[in-house]
Amino acid sequence: MLITSRDTGRWVLPKGWPEAKEPLCEAAAREAGEEAGLRGTISHIEAGRYFYAKALASGEEVPCEVLVFPLQVDKIADRWKEKRARTRKWVTSAEAVHMVNEPDLCEIIADFCANPRRFS
Repeated sequence: MLITSRDTGRWVLPKGWPEAKEPLCEAAAREAGEEAGLRGTISHIEAGRYFYAKALASGEEVPCEVLVFPLQVDKIADRWKEKRARTRKWVTSAEAVHMVNEPDLCEIIADFCANPRRFS
């Protein structure tokens, strides 16, 4: 599942910041719910990590490291917190690699899709 970012509309994975002492994998699961309406079982094994430049409201760019955790989707909500701010789309791994702008994320997606069971 890919979603559009709120600012540029580019295709991305759900991502965000951990709250308090929330484990990173649990933050990933929460963000998938808030940004894409997805619920399920999150892997505690990261599929990879990549860096991107986060544009702040001030125009400043801050480097951010994103850890990617696979989610086995069990439920897809019809309504969710950011439904009006984002578009979500189920795509194949080949489609995702062509839709995502971050080369390192494309590599993570392709690697994950080659053998998703190793993250169970």
